[in-house]
Amino acid sequence: MAGKMWAILQICLRLAQPLLETFITSPFEECDMAKTILTISSKNYGAWSLRGWLTARLAGLDFVEKVISPDDPTMRAEMLLLSSSMRVPALHHDGVNVWDTMAIAEYLNEVKPKAQLLPAELKARAHCRAICGEMHSGFTSMRTSLPMNINARFPGFKIWSRAQADIDRVLEIWKECLSLYGGPFLFGKRPGMADAMFAPVVTRFLTYDVSLDRACTAYCKCMMELPAMKEWVEQAKLEPLEIDELDAEF
Repeated sequence: MAGKMWAILQICLRLAQPLLETFITSPFEECDMAKTILTISSKNYGAWSLRGWLTARLAGLDFVEKVISPDDPTMRAEMLLLSSSMRVPALHHDGVNVWDTMAIAEYLNEVKPKAQLLPAELKARAHCRAICGEMHSGFTSMRTSLPMNINARFPGFKIWSRAQADIDRVLEIWKECLSLYGGPFLFGKRPGMADAMFAPVVTRFLTYDVSLDRACTAYCKCMMELPAMKEWVEQAKLEPLEIDELDAEF
């Protein structure tokens, strides 16, 4: 009797195998092997997501977006600068998982060298990494008092002194790069890693009506006219969700 039951079970398993492969194996293979996935948060508020997303666009990477809702507690903590670390954006590409915007940019510079995300010349490349690192780790006062909010506008916004010091340093970096490398982007004729790192700052200056000189105004205009930036902004406008803490006028 037990032998007959075992034989019947084997037959059932053989008949069910194609169905199991369809519903179980294929989705995992599609995700792990075929798709390049970039995980991001809000396009209106997510400054780090913009940096990672724009870098991937500039690299010419074909990817699928996975958007995590701003209502997610982890994402909310990151956007309000309350998280101990940043795990979004995150890139899954060719079996490699990499997070943190700087790490993603360096990875894409390796796998997409023709995109020239970093300058070819050693001295300029070192300069690029230095200002990207400064953006990555600094300007806390500007981040907290002028959070990214693409859909908002605050004419005549009052900027407190510590945030103004951060703004002054950003403008100093921009003017030095534009003078040294000839513009219209920070390291020459094509946008790269440094421009992606400072892209959220460009949107902040527009949102909070920050006073700029002619050179920096032209740079901001050039950045906002990038097709990828236009795409991001248009999608940010479609977001229905709001984070009250980031919509208040300080």
